[in-house]
Amino acid sequence: MSESVAAGGATTPDQAPTGARVKRRPIGRGERARARVLRAALEVLAEGGLPGFTMEAVALRARASKTTVYRRWPSRSALLVDAMDQAFQPVDTPTTGDLRGDLVALMVASEALLGSQPFPRLLAAVIDAAEQDASLAGLHFELTERRREPVRAVLAEAAARGIISPTVDPELVIDLLVGPAFYRRFVAHRPFPPGYATDVVDFVLAALASTGSLRSRGRSKAGGRATIQGTSGRRAEEP
Repeated sequence: MSESVAAGGATTPDQAPTGARVKRRPIGRGERARARVLRAALEVLAEGGLPGFTMEAVALRARASKTTVYRRWPSRSALLVDAMDQAFQPVDTPTTGDLRGDLVALMVASEALLGSQPFPRLLAAVIDAAEQDASLAGLHFELTERRREPVRAVLAEAAARGIISPTVDPELVIDLLVGPAFYRRFVAHRPFPPGYATDVVDFVLAALASTGSLRSRGRSKAGGRATIQGTSGRRAEEP
């Protein structure tokens, strides 16, 4: 992402000053040229949202003619799909085998992404686009599924090893894990306090333990409460 997006839309040498005549050049056929247009598309989307996302605006930002942009992307929706596909790459799936540690790592990465621009603005634009354009609803679903997949894989591995009961609905667990951060960022508009991601994971694991869905490793000597132990020995107390 260019400095113009990272700085919230500040003008950079790659952008023409307001009112200046922009010299447009052919996009070309290579991947570097394609990447230049997609980068411009993400900048336009982050700054103006869906209303400002037009082929003309993207061509202007990329310093290319509208005709050459249309030659590669026949519609605004097609360009948006390609641009968001580039921006919404999921995080790597942890493979340590420690359920708690792997979930914390994923939630910390998600929190970091939601806490830094331009991702929140891009995500808000995609949500808005899906509400207004039925043809983009599938894009929103696909992008959401892509980001849920690493959590789903960690839960599936834990279920296969007997850490989580096979009767647990993994989609509900994912909702419980990722929902708080999205609510806090997009609805409450509040910052993430220190340790927020870890606290969310521990509450969810404690809830699973209270229903007997998480394997118990006996009773603790402090207070006689049961404890839940992951494969690395990290524990979350069960109420």
